[in-house]
Amino acid sequence: MDSIGPLADALRTAAQKHSLVVLDASGVTFADSMFLNLLLHIHPMTSLRVAAPTPQLKRGFEIAGADTVLDIRASVADAISD
Repeated sequence: MDSIGPLADALRTAAQKHSLVVLDASGVTFADSMFLNLLLHIHPMTSLRVAAPTPQLKRGFEIAGADTVLDIRASVADAISD
């Protein structure tokens, strides 16, 4: 919860400056509705790609239906290709 503010600031700044933003989610150990809401808020501002989510995070996206909205990639390398 202490990291959501800095993450939000970083994602907003990146979204304002870049047409593609990749979030390496491999180190995310806890994600709540604030995290999901942040990603869904940033998503229309840029081409947001969530890379390497943990199985728990991926399952959370599926349960919330966010996996049909967010661009989720298996790895950072996959997220930066195209």
